[in-house]
Amino acid sequence: MSELLETPLHDLHVALGAKMVPFAGYSMPVQYPLGVMKEHIQTRERAGLFDVSHMGQVKVSGTGAAAALERLIPVDIEGLGLDRQRYGMFTNAAGGIMDDLMLANRGDHIFIVVNAACKDADITHMKAHLEPDVSVTPVTDRALLALQGPSAQAVLSALDPKAATMRFMDVATLSLNGAECWVSRSGYTGEDGYEISVAEADAVALAEALLAHGDVEAIGLGARDSLRLEGGLCLYGHDIDASTTPVEGALSWAIQKVRRSGGARAGGFPGADIILGQLEQGAPRKRVGLLPEGRAPMREGVALFASAEGGAQIGAITSGGFGPSVGGPVAMGLVDRAHSEVGTTVFGELRGKRLPLTIAKLPFTAANFKR
Repeated sequence: MSELLETPLHDLHVALGAKMVPFAGYSMPVQYPLGVMKEHIQTRERAGLFDVSHMGQVKVSGTGAAAALERLIPVDIEGLGLDRQRYGMFTNAAGGIMDDLMLANRGDHIFIVVNAACKDADITHMKAHLEPDVSVTPVTDRALLALQGPSAQAVLSALDPKAATMRFMDVATLSLNGAECWVSRSGYTGEDGYEISVAEADAVALAEALLAHGDVEAIGLGARDSLRLEGGLCLYGHDIDASTTPVEGALSWAIQKVRRSGGARAGGFPGADIILGQLEQGAPRKRVGLLPEGRAPMREGVALFASAEGGAQIGAITSGGFGPSVGGPVAMGLVDRAHSEVGTTVFGELRGKRLPLTIAKLPFTAANFKR
């Protein structure tokens, strides 16, 4: 087994008493002494600081960079305003999602953040299809932090007042604790928050400055997962993957009209015929929210059925656990379209017994982004 990589904040995590676990090839903190439940509530009520330095940061630059990226990504990149960010995904010839990502228009380049487990493949994919027309440059000397929660604005604007003027999906260059930082206002938790790209040499000092605030605690992967699950947000490789189309993944909202059938720049991306067809006619299955009855969570992989006995499998749970803010178990899954309506009862097979779940509207907790 290859040795785990470490983020620039590794020693700080250890000093803070984190339990470290392997994740996407890195040694990452799953929880701190506060514990997953309290870390979750801390982020919902005040602010949590996450180390997301394992994710990939990439610059795509050159004349026509936005148009070139639209050949790989089915969203409106050419129409993205200066210093604005958008959610997108790489698709394959079958219409499946190779990875989901965030991309920002920084004027002279498009800044992209991709998932840790996919970053090497994503960079190879971009280089193969975009160069030499445009340049694909991995950013390897910067850490990435996420400050999430209702106190995030007050905490960050104490370091640079410009943070308070940013709205959801804005990006800006801020001076934080003496370091030049590339900051976006978005979040993987359903809460208002910021993602902060900072030079590796300045990362620990910035993290310590943020943690010195009374409203901020360090948060690990455990609470990050329960927060994003309550927020109805996909985890790549679980809720969506290379076999899941954006329509099946309930991500149709991310594909703007200009890239759809009849739009000025319709199609032109891998799997366009399949994805555009599903946008108009529907997909055979759909990602849905699920509320198990009782207190016991149902985890990823649980098979779903339409009835308490007999019948063919209609889907499976893709993410599941206890939702601390909801006060009970929550899950997401992929189910046949015929059984995807909110309010439908389905059954999860657990240790040979089928237990009821209700198809629920996502998200489970309302998003608190600053629009």
